[in-house]
Amino acid sequence: MPATSDLKTAPRFDRTAAAILDAAAHVFSEQGTAANLADVATAAGVSRATLYRYYPNREALLRALGAHALNELASRLNDAGLERATVKEAIERLARALVAVGDRYSVLVGEQCVTDEADAERLVLAPMRAVFERGIASGHLRQDLPADVLRTLFSGTIMAAFTLTQRHQLGAEEASAAAAAVFLDGARPR
Repeated sequence: MPATSDLKTAPRFDRTAAAILDAAAHVFSEQGTAANLADVATAAGVSRATLYRYYPNREALLRALGAHALNELASRLNDAGLERATVKEAIERLARALVAVGDRYSVLVGEQCVTDEADAERLVLAPMRAVFERGIASGHLRQDLPADVLRTLFSGTIMAAFTLTQRHQLGAEEASAAAAAVFLDGARPR
């Protein structure tokens, strides 16, 4: 059994905070930027006073939601086994993870939430860059563009996939498959 001092310093899982963030993701994905904090509190099953104890304003809630989204995306990328997949499969897995998380947290793009850049680099951008660098080195992706340029172009196709899912033109799986296919066809070596 851990020492009492270890229990005091260990991060604890807070069900209320998790419920609020889950409800916020759902409410914002359904209602967009028009959603208010009262809607979030109702969806979370908490009072507005409880919501404000955790997140004193909309900006604080969106910052926490951004950190939550970043961690969810990092978890999905970690679970995707990108380093074990072929380059094509890794790009398809990247697209699925990004579209799934992006669809759920689309309000963060509209609200232009700023995430911790160091965390974003370590948790998301570095694994993505590794896939593109591996693709270039192996000859599966074009070599006339650096990995960061390919990643930026890929991100553009992912943003288009978000738009397609938000407009209900394609489901998340269809949109991610389309984004990966369009990117891969344009990124093949000449």
